[in-house]
Amino acid sequence: MDGCDLCQRIINRTEILAKKLIANEISEFITSLPLVAGKDAILVVCDKLSKITYFVAMTEGTLVEELVRLF
Repeated sequence: MDGCDLCQRIINRTEILAKKLIANEISEFITSLPLVAGKDAILVVCDKLSKITYFVAMTEGTLVEELVRLF
């Protein structure tokens, strides 16, 4: 193995293959904040694939239909 040029160029996969995709956990809401620009809550959405977190300013009584329009 040590002297074989072909063996030195081939890398064997030793990591575990990706698992089955599962739904994300429910996003977090930070509520009961002081009213600023008509917003009093923050929706925290974490994209686990890209490791990006989004913070969306909103009102505490926002409906799901209104959230869909934000995204």
